[in-house]
Amino acid sequence: MISRLHYITQDIAGYTHAQLAARACAAGVHWVQLRLKNVSPDHWRQEALDTQAVCQHYGAKLIINDNVALAQEIGADGIHLGLQDMSTKEARKQLGPGMIIGGTANTFEDIQMHAAAGVDYVGVGPFRFTSTKEKLSPILGLEGYQKIISRCRAAGITQPLLAIGGVTAADVPDLLAAGLHGIAVSSVINKSDNAAAAVQALWQALEESTTTHPFTQA
Repeated sequence: MISRLHYITQDIAGYTHAQLAARACAAGVHWVQLRLKNVSPDHWRQEALDTQAVCQHYGAKLIINDNVALAQEIGADGIHLGLQDMSTKEARKQLGPGMIIGGTANTFEDIQMHAAAGVDYVGVGPFRFTSTKEKLSPILGLEGYQKIISRCRAAGITQPLLAIGGVTAADVPDLLAAGLHGIAVSSVINKSDNAAAAVQALWQALEESTTTHPFTQA
């Protein structure tokens, strides 16, 4: 089961990624993507092990961003790959059917490629401008999602699609109505003064929107 709420760690001064994950999990998150960039292999491995311990404590899934070898080594629940990373097709070949694989997409063609590779979900974005990503793909907005999801349905693509990129709780009803399965967020939790309130607001929006639009999953 792919969660409707994906939480992604990021570099925040004064916090390790594991500490951020602990804060988010304590607030009610149960799907954590560890996303580090430009760090040494040793640092990455230690953060992964520390974050894995947090996830195991809270019963959360741990997804490693862009490091298939590390995900394999520590026995993470899954891997998430960007468009510039190892291909999801190669990752599935290397990891086999048991590990969760997610991919990043900006276009219908990206989603089509990931679906053919047998991914478990696709993060589609950005929804709006976000400073979390260094190299931002063209912004999709709600209309962009609607067009992409229409093509996915016509092509028989059934993988869950998640909106990513500046998503807030207020955006959730429209996003789920458009046919998205859920959302992936980072700063809205990481930079909140009250993580518990931020996570609660996101879950409430997701649950209310799921009740309103129960058959919208792409």
